[in-house]
Amino acid sequence: MDWNKTKTIFIVVFAVLNIFLWSLYINQQEQVKNVEVLGQPSIEESLKLDNITYDELSKEDVYSSYVSAETGVFQRSMFQKKEKQDVSIIEGTTVYSNLEKPFRLNGKKDKIAYSEFLDKYIVFGEQYRLWEVHEDEGYAVFFQEVYDEPIYFSPNASLEVYFNEDGEIYRYKQRRLEAFVSFNQKKNLLTPFDAVSTLASKGHLEQNAHIDHVELGYSTLVQFTDTQVFAPTWHVKVTQKDKEVEHFFVNAIEGKVVELQEDH
Repeated sequence: MDWNKTKTIFIVVFAVLNIFLWSLYINQQEQVKNVEVLGQPSIEESLKLDNITYDELSKEDVYSSYVSAETGVFQRSMFQKKEKQDVSIIEGTTVYSNLEKPFRLNGKKDKIAYSEFLDKYIVFGEQYRLWEVHEDEGYAVFFQEVYDEPIYFSPNASLEVYFNEDGEIYRYKQRRLEAFVSFNQKKNLLTPFDAVSTLASKGHLEQNAHIDHVELGYSTLVQFTDTQVFAPTWHVKVTQKDKEVEHFFVNAIEGKVVELQEDH
């Protein structure tokens, strides 16, 4: 018996069988898609039927990639050119600071005043973007940016500023990331419309809801001791029918809804 010849025949047979099974699978998937198209309304029609409104959502191609970063380290010398403050640096990575003189804001949501504060007091302050002001609790949250896009809810890339009873900033807590690296080739991301469609298909959007905006940023994919990997992520801000505002996050590569929340 010619074993080499027999082995070759088996390899060919299995290859042909795999191709045949794959073709069956593809045909079945196409049939399912055809049934869905014929039997169900499109996402756009479903949104219209549920009176879910939105401004124009882009369907244009968007490209981005995964990003890695390392935990940033602070040194006292970094604060020499900043306004006077009592700085404590914990384990080199977390800053707790009390301002020598509280910084007055024209209003707790005054972004121009915050820009001045970031410039005068915060190391790498230009890298932070205001996320939300918690007026009742007396603090505001900023997210660090990478490539001009925010890193959502990473405790290692955030700034929290605290107000006194007069609405002045009197202390803050800061952490940061550094050594950002984009890796792998840029990928064709889900579009903003795809992100909204994902939320709709998973039942996250109520009837009569309005999509306020869709913005690209990053969320934590993998976290090691000193290194993190971030995935491009769509932030979808929604005003539900009861006027409650909700924030949803969709992995822009995998299409998964990501659960993110403030760690405070």
